[in-house]
Amino acid sequence: MATITEMKPKKIRIGDLLIANKVISQEQLNTALADQKKSGRKLGRVLVDNGFLSEDQLLTFLSQQLNIPYIDLRRYHYKPETVRLIPETHARRFRAIALEDSRESLLVGMADPTDIFAYDELSRVLRRPLRFAVVKESELLKTIDRVYRRTEEISDLAHELQQELTAQGGVDLAALAEAEGLTDAPVVKLLQSMFEDAVQVNASDIHIEPDEKELRIRFRLDGVLRVQTIADRRIASALVSRVKLMANLDISEKRLPQDGRTNVRIRDKSIDVRVSTMPVQFGESVVMRLLNPFAGVLSLEQVGMPKNVLERFRRMIHNPNGMVLVTGPTGSGKTTTLYGALKELNRPEFKILTAEDPVEYRLPGINQVQVNTKIELSFARVLRSMLRQDPDIILVGEMRDQETAEIGLRAAMTGHLVLSTLHTNDAVSTALRLIDMGVEPYMVAASLRAIVSQRLVRRICESCAEPCELPAAQMAIVRAEAGDKADQLQFKRGRGCSHCNGSGYQGRIGVFEYLEMDNALVEAMHSGDPLKFSAVARAQPGYQSLRRSAIVLAAQGLTTMDQVIRATYSLEE
Repeated sequence: MATITEMKPKKIRIGDLLIANKVISQEQLNTALADQKKSGRKLGRVLVDNGFLSEDQLLTFLSQQLNIPYIDLRRYHYKPETVRLIPETHARRFRAIALEDSRESLLVGMADPTDIFAYDELSRVLRRPLRFAVVKESELLKTIDRVYRRTEEISDLAHELQQELTAQGGVDLAALAEAEGLTDAPVVKLLQSMFEDAVQVNASDIHIEPDEKELRIRFRLDGVLRVQTIADRRIASALVSRVKLMANLDISEKRLPQDGRTNVRIRDKSIDVRVSTMPVQFGESVVMRLLNPFAGVLSLEQVGMPKNVLERFRRMIHNPNGMVLVTGPTGSGKTTTLYGALKELNRPEFKILTAEDPVEYRLPGINQVQVNTKIELSFARVLRSMLRQDPDIILVGEMRDQETAEIGLRAAMTGHLVLSTLHTNDAVSTALRLIDMGVEPYMVAASLRAIVSQRLVRRICESCAEPCELPAAQMAIVRAEAGDKADQLQFKRGRGCSHCNGSGYQGRIGVFEYLEMDNALVEAMHSGDPLKFSAVARAQPGYQSLRRSAIVLAAQGLTTMDQVIRATYSLEE
């Protein structure tokens, strides 16, 4: 990297400079200034949000005008201990991140390097000469979330709770119940810190697991569990009791599983928490699923379907009637795909009803029903009532039994579009699974239009991706699918870096298999021969199995063959 001399930011009129260099027009600047006056946001952010120029264009321009480097944080290998030289509150407030610590000075990346007030405050706190670079704000915030974890804070609070319980001689359930409004109790602060850390790193679940001698707290990140902290098992009872109180569960019942819901407020966001308790050998295991009901629903393009699958799926969901199924195991992204379809279909002229367990995201303009088995409000019962509500489109969270499947298929036969999910291994076995559930073959043939099967695989970290040679066993799998072209394919892996916490992976991507019920498939299904049905399905034009689709992603450098095998191991022929 080129040497960067110590500097104090210059106050520049970014709007005038952009006009002078013909990057934006005077009219665009006037519009942005008016928006800035209303919102109070920085001018650069307003220009980008209005689409007058891209963030990359703005940052490259600032880099040239200020004679400082523009650093892509996705490619920059920082040291977490260097980043933490700036206190988290200052890093978030001033959108600043410490990148390089030399003996003479500290290199600081900023989203707005013209902020003189930020420079003065950082200089006062750090007490050393500063050099500056410009970085993308979205990447800066992701890096801050990744680095400023609460691991030590959670461990300290767990130890504080242990000491309090030791002094008291046990868990005082009455005190816990009365502490509903208190925020300084160790158990309350511990849970708050856990929730904040989980939301910060985008964890989907928090697991509290008592063992013989210790208590494990684990987060699920990108589908993989990671240990957050190990604490003394004696705090488990207090922690579980507090969670139960939050979710309105019976704190005295420890012999039976319980399910409940609660809501927590983190960083001005309301997060729904689905709580499940289970009696285990050394206490009660608790899993808390974190759901952001106001998070933006992904569009079908953002879901990650390949173009050929997306076009066919989109055509199918715009039919006025019939059933479209999305299949796969728990956690494979089925709900995300169906919500993407609903987002596209949600128009004023359509009445859309959903039956879900639970309602994970709130969709404006759509009537969503929460299934509740405790009062016998089952999928089948809700579905029967839905048909009297004159709907155009129905979403059923899951085809769990014969009754639900039959009602859904009848609705699809009588002028409704029905979207639902089913737990099957692949698209080919789904139609036969409906028949195995007791549904008449003629109903499946008349109503079922298309099946999407999907999995989620971990995405290779962009910051440390590198070419790799596959072991012989994995190359044999590739050759079985790609034939002679296998030797021309290039594969990658993640080396492991600070961006991915040394794992080599960051984020996930979907793998899809698509099957349409044409005349040949309907005839094969009526024959009742699974082998014939499978052969006809695999011979369908444009059909691509889950394994082949996953190998395509690996050949594109998006995932690894380890992930391909892990996601499709049950589909080997």
